[in-house]
Amino acid sequence: MKRITVFCGSSSGFSEIYKTKAFQLGQTLAKHNIEMVYGGACVGLMGAVADGVLKEGGKVIGVIPSFLKTKEIAHTHLTELITVNSMHERKIKMHELSDGVIALPGGYGTMDELFEMLTWGQLGLHKKPIGVYNMNNFYESLFQHIQTMVEHGFLKDINRKMLLLSDDIENLLSQMNNYKASECSKWITKENV
Repeated sequence: MKRITVFCGSSSGFSEIYKTKAFQLGQTLAKHNIEMVYGGACVGLMGAVADGVLKEGGKVIGVIPSFLKTKEIAHTHLTELITVNSMHERKIKMHELSDGVIALPGGYGTMDELFEMLTWGQLGLHKKPIGVYNMNNFYESLFQHIQTMVEHGFLKDINRKMLLLSDDIENLLSQMNNYKASECSKWITKENV
């Protein structure tokens, strides 16, 4: 992978571990010569992961909607900052620019971005790896709920396996590099429903 989109919170959370791990992720991406695409902000985990990449001399592309740019939260030291008109355009542009996705802790926005990429993958619109950096066990309950979706017949197990999980960034990058997308896309045949 040459370029990864990172979805994460514009807040830092209550524990310092989130900001520290986000910064370390950025450093690790740069050390692997992986460019980062993200939401373009200087605040929260978004700013921390961008700063980690930049500290190691890596490249960071920010994609920010114009209405957020005017609130003075845009990171001013990025390799490139792309301004778009809407949140939806932001997701599309971030998707177009990257070879894979990593989600860090975050709120509604992060969940929206993560699940849209999963949905697009489930529908066969892309074959990119989607990883979750499970720092501080943040995503444990989400993974339990996703298993509940499978057990109740609302999600196929093959689609559950699209979402890669690790609390170790090197392990997560290894999983992503070895990821092979399923050939079973939703709605192709009646049997896939």
